[in-house]
Amino acid sequence: MHLYIPNIRVVLERGQAYIMEALAQNKKHRKTATILSIIPGLGQLYNRQKLKGVLFLLLAVSYFVVFSDLLNIGLWGFFTLGTELPRDHSIFLLVEGIIAFIVIAIGIGFYLFNLIDAFKNGRKRDEGFALNSIKEQYHSVIDKGFPYLLVGPGFFLLIFVVVLPILFMLFLAFTNYDLYHSPPAKLVDWVGIENFTDIFTLEIWRDTFFSVFAWTIVWTFTATTLQIAIGIFLAVILNQKDLKFKGFIRTLLILPWAVPAFVSILVFAGMFNDSFGAINNDILAFFGIGPIPWLTDPMWTKVAVIFIQTWLGFPFVMAMTTGVLQSIPEELYEAATVDGATIMQKFKSITFPVIMAATAPILITQYTFNFNNFNVIYLFNEGKPAVSGQSAGGTDILISWIYSLTLKSAQYSKAAAITVLLSLIIIVVALINFRRTKAFKDEGM
Repeated sequence: MHLYIPNIRVVLERGQAYIMEALAQNKKHRKTATILSIIPGLGQLYNRQKLKGVLFLLLAVSYFVVFSDLLNIGLWGFFTLGTELPRDHSIFLLVEGIIAFIVIAIGIGFYLFNLIDAFKNGRKRDEGFALNSIKEQYHSVIDKGFPYLLVGPGFFLLIFVVVLPILFMLFLAFTNYDLYHSPPAKLVDWVGIENFTDIFTLEIWRDTFFSVFAWTIVWTFTATTLQIAIGIFLAVILNQKDLKFKGFIRTLLILPWAVPAFVSILVFAGMFNDSFGAINNDILAFFGIGPIPWLTDPMWTKVAVIFIQTWLGFPFVMAMTTGVLQSIPEELYEAATVDGATIMQKFKSITFPVIMAATAPILITQYTFNFNNFNVIYLFNEGKPAVSGQSAGGTDILISWIYSLTLKSAQYSKAAAITVLLSLIIIVVALINFRRTKAFKDEGM
């Protein structure tokens, strides 16, 4: 009697083929549902989710019916910015084009959701799981999707209130929109990166940009550092136990913050006036010092605006630091005293590190705020005095220069290009500083 021993290789090949066939069979529903979902809703109908399938199909059809004209005109207008006057308005076409791209992004998001939903439910069928009924889907939406339902309206509002203006400014920087290319008299054209290259290659733009940028850096660093240093110093002084009338002194020092900033700035503008200001006629005259050209000499005007910002900013830092100081355990200072630490050593090793750890993010925002602090510069002297050979005033920072270019010179595209550069600078500096502080280490930044 002979025993039949099968070929091991043949057995393995047949087993592998059987496994592959079984796996292919197990993936049937997910593949079919995903392919059918190329037309939104059909994949859901294949997965026996009739209500969801009909709803997705109606949404897809409604999307093309409602937005077909917007997408057609918007995309054409975005790429051409108009071809015929006075029918076409380039700026309106640009805005419609941006809205068309936003609508397309929303449509793509819905389409991807449709594909993913069909694939996931098809995979459930392949794995032998029952799909959720209409009632179960309703409860799932209420339980898991409720936060998204609440956030949704605000998110769509954010798109058109924040994202749309940002995109408009960004695209405007790549056009020649100015006084001489302004609808409806003229059409606007795309010029690529010409505005950015002009800022760095044309002498008047280059000199003005680097001069204003340098002053913006000096202004930001000096004014902010002074207000932070004075605020922390006064908070530490007022936190001493043996100091009397703390409440009264704090009230006096907090008054500059309580008074509306624009009122204080306008009052200071009058006080610093070269002709009738109290600082020249009363304070300096009392000490026998001659009048100083606060509003006509760029150097003295810069000194004045730094002083004003320091006056306006230190109360906030003082109040914030006071709260931090009162949370420091007294035992730390007692232990330092036992170890023979001096007042400066206590401040260096205990007080200052705790203040910085608690307030670093807010102090960083003080720098970014002053980098764009339009109010002080404009309300005090409108960025003046004028400087020969430049298109900006002697105290103009980037944000006030952008304002002047937009509303006084009608250099809209140049202003947009400078705004893009300004935004990039702020974002990069803020991210670097946030990452270097210890305040966000526990949050994974």
